[in-house]
Amino acid sequence: MNLKKYYDLSRKYKSNSQKARAFTEPFVEENFYCPYCGAHLISRINNDKVRDFDCSQCDENYELKSKQGKSLGKTIADGKYETMLERINGNYNPNFYFLNYDKSNLDVINFCAVPSYFFTPSIITPRKNGIANRPDYIMCNIDISSIPNSGKIFYVKDKEIISKNKVIENWNKTLFLKDSNSIQAKGWLLDIIQCIEKLDRKKFSLQDLYNFENYLKIKHPENNNIQAKIRQQLQILRDKNYLNFESRGKYKLA
Repeated sequence: MNLKKYYDLSRKYKSNSQKARAFTEPFVEENFYCPYCGAHLISRINNDKVRDFDCSQCDENYELKSKQGKSLGKTIADGKYETMLERINGNYNPNFYFLNYDKSNLDVINFCAVPSYFFTPSIITPRKNGIANRPDYIMCNIDISSIPNSGKIFYVKDKEIISKNKVIENWNKTLFLKDSNSIQAKGWLLDIIQCIEKLDRKKFSLQDLYNFENYLKIKHPENNNIQAKIRQQLQILRDKNYLNFESRGKYKLA
């Protein structure tokens, strides 16, 4: 996929961020769709601070972040640190689209969606701001390396286009996380999902997860019974059809 068709739309702008927005937003609107229901996207002409696109059919909305480079990298620059944390804690942050492209030929390398419920305060990090005379205005980065792979729903991955059916299927696999209103409870589920992904295999044992006990203790120092919490989270993931129970202490990804 290529952005050349849209690039001329950016020539009237001076700011690099305005230029990028000018040609990436029309590209996304014309070429992609809502990963939840498959309907086409509608760009908000007067983009607000929370979203760039609405789905034409359902209630989902999306904010687009784009960057130059060969990969998405570990972090994506975002806006004000405090505002982002407020959005996450208040459960009104949008879903995100992340796009990276090759500046030399304007080829799209990766384009993915991340559901809003994969965002927790721990993945938002403060960064030095570039705003003169505003020392209290702290900007932030989104640490996308901390988001489980199952939360990165690729439409394009390493220049390969993923089928629409597969995109929608991948999105809906983790839809159960949307029902969790507690940041802490959701954080535990996301941490266990990430531990399972680190194993990099379909089948695993309870003992495999116990091996992450020290890692999870660092992330959740207030919990004094990590193994019991692991068992609890596995049961929830099984009940949500994310996992299948094979036999005593044995699991398989659904």
